Amino acid sequence: MARWRACAVMHVDMDMFYVGVELLASPHLRGRPVVVAAAGNRSVVLSASYEARAYGVRSGMPLARARAMCPRAVLLEPHRGAYDAYSRRVMEMFWEITDRVEQISVDEAFLDVGGAVRRLGPPVRIARRLRARVQGELGLTASVGIGVNKTVAKIASTRSKPDGLLLVQPEDTVAFLAELPVSALWGVGARTAEALVGAGLRTVGDLAAAPLPQLTRLVGQAAGLHLHELAHGRDPRPVVPVREEKSVGAEETFPEDVTDGQVLHDTLLRLSHRTASRLRRQGLRSRRVGLKLRYADFTTISRSRTLAHPFTSAHDLLEHGAGLLAEIGDRPQAVRLIGIRAERLEHATDALQLSLDGREEEWSAAEEAMDRVHARFGADRLGPARLLPSAPRDRAGNSEPVDSRVRGAKPPPDGLSW
Repeated sequence: MARWRACAVMHVDMDMFYVGVELLASPHLRGRPVVVAAAGNRSVVLSASYEARAYGVRSGMPLARARAMCPRAVLLEPHRGAYDAYSRRVMEMFWEITDRVEQISVDEAFLDVGGAVRRLGPPVRIARRLRARVQGELGLTASVGIGVNKTVAKIASTRSKPDGLLLVQPEDTVAFLAELPVSALWGVGARTAEALVGAGLRTVGDLAAAPLPQLTRLVGQAAGLHLHELAHGRDPRPVVPVREEKSVGAEETFPEDVTDGQVLHDTLLRLSHRTASRLRRQGLRSRRVGLKLRYADFTTISRSRTLAHPFTSAHDLLEHGAGLLAEIGDRPQAVRLIGIRAERLEHATDALQLSLDGREEEWSAAEEAMDRVHARFGADRLGPARLLPSAPRDRAGNSEPVDSRVRGAKPPPDGLSW
């Protein structure tokens, strides 16, 4: 039993998660190259099936480049709500196994199952049951790595993909790591890898054999000691339970670079409502607003503002997001992407100190009513008037009365946002 507790850290990583969720609704596309991304050549790839990855397609790649590499790929629009729903179900399965779950993204987490061994059996048995349950109940697959610490477990899950399970025994840890390239270690980026390879240290085994003074000369004192420890299979970081989201947000890449401030403001309005709706749906409030702006040359800037009172309304999110945009001042070039985030989250069930005017109550109540309308009739039936299609104009340029049918029209389609 003690032996299993010494090798009880699991890293669970869902296989091509976004593609997997989309294929649940389109099973006829299984086995074909599939790319999940919003339409438009300015979009980037959110996820790709293994068949598409065989052509070199990767997440984060511009969609235009992905299409050039794999013209036969089927493009599927992303559905963020579905991803959030399946992520919550997967994470709940993890929490039923152990109370030591460290979620690090929407589709992966570390689990320390040392305390569950007596109840559920050895880690390998736990992992097999978990993978079977995920596939049986959700129709998705997961790869699992098991090791003595987080570094080993993470690398093991990567090596077991797709749809695999790999256990690295404590006595095999150093030998397992030794054959890997130095870039496999946590914290080794492109520049660090280049410096190490340039010094003849190509594998983790080379790092383990290198004197510590040599490593510190190459990458610095802290990084050298860090790599020395990892190369010998030592990683003291514990699995820290995290189940709350750290932030909620949305962003949009424009089909063409934007200089019009009103377009930026209207986009912030739409993204603010999308973000605030997620806050309320998850029972959260926010105390900080973050703004992200990316220019045409891909230069990216971010700004944030901490508020005196927590909020859940799009009105407050937009007010402070627009304020951050105004503080940036004159923009040196056109804008490629804009995004907004609600940060410093807390549970909405926690005690709330209201401001004297009670304005946050009024806006939250109004938007909660809008949530109920959306749930019953669809998200296109009610929304900000500014996002309705522009009214037609007469020859003098005056607005004509808006037909009641126009009021029910759908807002402009969203671009890339996640």
